[in-house]
Amino acid sequence: MVVETERDDATWYECEECGLLLDAHDEAEEHEQRCDAKDPTYVQ
Repeated sequence: MVVETERDDATWYECEECGLLLDAHDEAEEHEQRCDAKDPTYVQ
């Protein structure tokens, strides 16, 4: 599930699985469908 959060006077969308913050809701939902929280390919 994507969670909307406020940081630095901006709205961000956070993946509940891995914590990745994205600035577009559509991108966050797309990420969530492909999220591999156990072994993310990016550095947090």
